[in-house]
Amino acid sequence: MADEPGPLIIIGGHEDKEGDKLILREVAERVGARRLVLATVASREPEGYFETYSRAFADLGLHDLVELYLHERAETLDAHVADIFAGAGGVFFTGGDQLRISSQIGDTPVEHLVRDLHRRGGVVAGTSAGASVMSETMLVRGTNRESHRIGDLHMAPGLGLVRDIIIDQHFAERGRIGRLLGAVAQNPRVLGLGIDEDTAMVLTGNRFRVIGSGAIYAIDGAGVTHSNIAEASPEKTLSMHEVRLHVLSGGDCFDLETRQPALPPC
Repeated sequence: MADEPGPLIIIGGHEDKEGDKLILREVAERVGARRLVLATVASREPEGYFETYSRAFADLGLHDLVELYLHERAETLDAHVADIFAGAGGVFFTGGDQLRISSQIGDTPVEHLVRDLHRRGGVVAGTSAGASVMSETMLVRGTNRESHRIGDLHMAPGLGLVRDIIIDQHFAERGRIGRLLGAVAQNPRVLGLGIDEDTAMVLTGNRFRVIGSGAIYAIDGAGVTHSNIAEASPEKTLSMHEVRLHVLSGGDCFDLETRQPALPPC
């Protein structure tokens, strides 16, 4: 049994599947010769996901790839589901709707299998919706590309594989800084992490390393001196003072405990 949980590889979406495949290569190297479970639960129409990832991972030498898809929550009780995880060294949650992941597998045998795999040192990866669901509280909906309007944000419980952070994805590409600021304003205890496309954080213990072609934005509200989130009327523009922002690119490290950039190794 591993001495500590395995890594979390949290991806902002649209990771490279045809070029150097830097992020998928990280997943493949962590899984090694073991099985990778490709969980397409987030999608209502998962056709094509498995074939695309099978080709990409085969190029990286990972050939034991099995798909986990659930039409209904009741299917998590089927005996064959446990067989899918037999010999697995990792699970990869694809994109779609993060609410489908949490509502389909939350507090089911499948969630327990994922947690057990992670606890034993296996890698848990997720892209797009599969990234958002990693935290205790996940962003579900909110307006992109404009300053945050109070009340225009929907959050829900995630899987809670990592605590005290909230994750947004497709970050720079979809202009989501406003809604992540809104999430941090509602609960400054959590660190907001916005992850660009083709970018990932590789989290081991309390530290993560950035890989990929984009950036990760860390929004820290612990030192905020003023916010109108509680007093303002709905639709009023958010006001926050003394927000701390870090912008991290490939190779940078970050310590979640101290909320500070860290020197390698991560």
